[in-house]
Amino acid sequence: MTDTLASAERLISILLLFSEEKPAWSSDQLMRATGYSRTSLYRYLKTLKDTGLIVSLPQHGYMLGPRLTELDYLMQRSDPIILHGRRYLRGLAENIPCSAFLTRWYEQKILCVASEVSAPRPRSSYPRGRPMPLGRGAISRAILAHLPKRHRAAMIAQYLPDFQQLKLGLDIEEVEAVFRQIRRQGYAIAYGEVTPGVVGIAAPILVAPMTPVAALCISLQGKETAASQLQDFAKSVRRSADDISQILQNQFASEGQRAGARASQLEKV
Repeated sequence: MTDTLASAERLISILLLFSEEKPAWSSDQLMRATGYSRTSLYRYLKTLKDTGLIVSLPQHGYMLGPRLTELDYLMQRSDPIILHGRRYLRGLAENIPCSAFLTRWYEQKILCVASEVSAPRPRSSYPRGRPMPLGRGAISRAILAHLPKRHRAAMIAQYLPDFQQLKLGLDIEEVEAVFRQIRRQGYAIAYGEVTPGVVGIAAPILVAPMTPVAALCISLQGKETAASQLQDFAKSVRRSADDISQILQNQFASEGQRAGARASQLEKV
């Protein structure tokens, strides 16, 4: 590993220490958590401070900095899922009294990246930017159900205790049967699994078959919604997610064709 790569990984490792449970750190705490010498740690902290990724205040220690807000702004203006998905969020919120979310998933986290709210008394335990649990909820199942078989089986095994608690099945085969049904209908519904009293309906956004990169979801008050309405709402969520998926697939295919044409032209030069 080169010194540059090692330094980059150490900088990232410091940033990843910040969490909802511990949003601020002292230098001594960072030294103990990372194992870096004081000299090395201060060098990394200076780099992070100079780029605005962290800040420090007397008596408060080190915290995440304003550059992250700038990066979030740029993500909102560049992520094609957000750019194409916003009008579908608005459409769902205009027609259904709900909170509508676009969520991305990475590693083993689900994160809301954009939302529209029309519910008169919205309730959510996970606002934009707060990671959601992967072992429960409609968003989780909509994504996991559409993973490739080997990846899906590994995730089911990892979160089997959660699925058993939710009575989705006693073993991997039974949970897989639930996921097959989700794939057939194209959406998942969960009742009060993430926020008590709130129903979640989610459908995957796919850039290719068995390649979910995000999900479209609505949440609404369960007691105020009839079962027949939930099915109608679920179909609307699926149609919207399918539209976004098709737009993305067409865009990526067009970009691939243009890249291929440019490569072909260069070969002729």
